Amino acid sequence: MSGSLHRSRRLPSTADVVVIGGGVIGLSTAYQLAAAGQQVVLLEKNALGEGSTSRAAGGVRGFFSDALNIEIGLRSLEVFERFPELFDTEIDLRSSGYLFLIDNAADLAAFERNVALHTSLGGESRMLSAAEAVALSPLIDPAGLLGAAWSPRDGHCTPEAVVQGYARAARAAGATVLAHCPVTGIETVGDRIVSVTTEAGSIRTDQVVCAAGAWSAQVGGWVGVDLPVAPLRRQIAVTEPVRGLSSETPFTIDFATSFYFHGEGEGLLLGCPESTDSWGFDTTRDPAWLGDLAEAMERRVPALADVGIARGWAGLYEMTPDHNAVIGRSRSVPGFLYACGFSGHGFLMGPAVGEIMRDLCLGTTPALDISALDVERFSTADIRPELNVV
Repeated sequence: MSGSLHRSRRLPSTADVVVIGGGVIGLSTAYQLAAAGQQVVLLEKNALGEGSTSRAAGGVRGFFSDALNIEIGLRSLEVFERFPELFDTEIDLRSSGYLFLIDNAADLAAFERNVALHTSLGGESRMLSAAEAVALSPLIDPAGLLGAAWSPRDGHCTPEAVVQGYARAARAAGATVLAHCPVTGIETVGDRIVSVTTEAGSIRTDQVVCAAGAWSAQVGGWVGVDLPVAPLRRQIAVTEPVRGLSSETPFTIDFATSFYFHGEGEGLLLGCPESTDSWGFDTTRDPAWLGDLAEAMERRVPALADVGIARGWAGLYEMTPDHNAVIGRSRSVPGFLYACGFSGHGFLMGPAVGEIMRDLCLGTTPALDISALDVERFSTADIRPELNVV
């Protein structure tokens, strides 16, 4: 189907806004714009959600180290909690909490500050002892732990269901959502966008939203906008059934190693970084990573040593230098807007970011001040690394 569209889904000749990217960020944006009365076309080169969204671990949270990330996360969490009501779609939300395990004094002090910031902004979190952490997540070995940070409202859901819900709502609101329609370029006259070109034809428009995830640097390059977004492979495994596993098992993160797990059916979904970072678009599963995973499991969940791996996959984080998203409107090409580079937390921020991008496209002031996420920050010293990255 690549290179052509079914006759019943013809490419519109014009649009108020063209959104490039059919993950949760793009679909949320398209829905919000269509609901606001805009003529919107969303273009995705593959199946909807086939990029990073459908390969995410599905975590949803408002607990971060940066105030703006907390606010975006909390607003999105409200939407996830109401998703069945708002979009008539069940997303299998499990509000089993996030549990960060901490094994050194400096990180413990940092998380104490994070908890104070999070609660000051309306979040629910607190510090726990190692014994309290084990009570919540009994599979862990507490050796070396000094404590933990606990945010009970957070959890995880099914990314594919969220994609389907937003796609259906966007179409119902009047958006044209086209999968298997690769974008090949953006045409400009001076600093003005005039059209978006695809393998199926062109669409006249003066506004484009880049929500292309790990591929955003290429999209920005079409209009001369430097988006410092690079793809980093991350692998995930799902275990065979774990005997006695509680349905309340939280999303548990060993902060020192970034090893994490949460319940997935009768088993666990597991992840950790590769011992050597794999930058690029290769999403082939590397068997060597299973050794990295086994080492992380032996350190923190040795009780799982004899549990088999049932399946797994690899996806891409869309990384920026400071692990924060880039969101804004280009100063050099004003019709080009961007929402990308979420560095592993794009899925959970999708609902709020869609609202923000709607407001930016309409020229109204977003409810949250996202000026700190403008890409121009990388040309200054105003960079604030996000520390709570999983």
